[in-house]
Amino acid sequence: MSDPKLVTLDIESLDLQGQGIAHHDGKVVFVEGALPGERVVARLTRRKPSYDKAVTERVLRASAQRTVPPCPHFGVCGGCAMQHLDPVAQMAIKQRALEDALEHIAKVPPCQILPALQGPVTGYRHRARLSVRMVPKKGGVLVGFRERASSYVADIHQCLVLPPHVSALLMPLRRLIESLSRPDRMPQIEVAVGDEATVFCLRHLEPLTGTDIERLRAFGLQHDIVWWLQPQGPDSAHPLDPAQRDALAYALPAYGLRMHYRPTDFTQVNPDINRALIAWALTLLDVQPDDRVADLFCGLGNFSLPLATRAHEVVGIEGSPTLVARAREDAERQGLGDRTSFAELNLFEVDAGWLRGLGHFDRMLIDPPREGALAVAQALAELAPDERPRRVVYVSCNPATLARDAGLLHHVGGWTLKAAGAVNMFPHTAHVESIAVFEP
Repeated sequence: MSDPKLVTLDIESLDLQGQGIAHHDGKVVFVEGALPGERVVARLTRRKPSYDKAVTERVLRASAQRTVPPCPHFGVCGGCAMQHLDPVAQMAIKQRALEDALEHIAKVPPCQILPALQGPVTGYRHRARLSVRMVPKKGGVLVGFRERASSYVADIHQCLVLPPHVSALLMPLRRLIESLSRPDRMPQIEVAVGDEATVFCLRHLEPLTGTDIERLRAFGLQHDIVWWLQPQGPDSAHPLDPAQRDALAYALPAYGLRMHYRPTDFTQVNPDINRALIAWALTLLDVQPDDRVADLFCGLGNFSLPLATRAHEVVGIEGSPTLVARAREDAERQGLGDRTSFAELNLFEVDAGWLRGLGHFDRMLIDPPREGALAVAQALAELAPDERPRRVVYVSCNPATLARDAGLLHHVGGWTLKAAGAVNMFPHTAHVESIAVFEP
């Protein structure tokens, strides 16, 4: 092999970015486009003292789990990293990533591995942030996701993980933005797909003209889109038509609920998995009619309101005042105001004294962001046995911080990790969602 940048590698495993892992000349090599068990010829693209990076040039021995990526933009668009791997194998790797984190970081194996929670692998992404860039060299405006490992916007014509009707609008959106007064000053479009409405929230850095507004309205009517405009920060977002302010909602039919939200609110991107995850969490919590339940990092009440249909009382706590207001409003709207209470608080700065001050909880659900719930875990670890909830369910979007918190709960507080399992919230990506159950 005459080119010194070309190396033959045997791929041992896969990392959480979907890169194959191999060893060469005493160093780890992260190989884009390679799968475990494969032998590949790869081109070294970056050399570091402790690791190298490479891109697969040719597969000499293919994995039986390798598939043809269904998306024509795979490898360029950064939205998906694992389409070349069978979806069942993707889930197995995510489950393994969770187990490895619990073993190596927490040093606490769960008593039980829960079955993986899976759903549709295409059309699932009902929340997305589309980048918008004026790129004259590529023919005008681009609308889509960024290229892999790049700040450039990928030149894509479709997206298989977006709902089909949104994917079909990627090219019409290009033409619309090009027709507006300042297409170079419109950096993104937030997409939010509810049960009965699809909202596009346009971020614009310059005021829109009357003609701009007319063209947005015409596009909305033609394609059944509700437009929101965001001239500054998220709080400035507002509907083009004020009558459509409450158009976004998703149903939770198992609980007789309809959750209302705004396009800039945090909601789960995958509605099928979200509904299944709520049901799974409530089953694992084993909520009883007389229970008092805490929902920490409660957001807009995605778990709180379903819990309130089963429990005597639910206390939701969240750091965002906007989401707290949304949760309180929806609880009242749906007749659950007398069984719920919501409060705004920074849950990264709490302690055991604060937790005791809330009174005793029979059950607790924790659903933190990627940073995890370290302060909450420390507070739970310090509670006396008779002060503790009988069961805690922890929903995580980062196996590393879940494992850190699980280790603290177990080694400092003596909690038992009864069960844990992976959740495929983001098929074709390396993102690992999971759920874990703790008992004192």
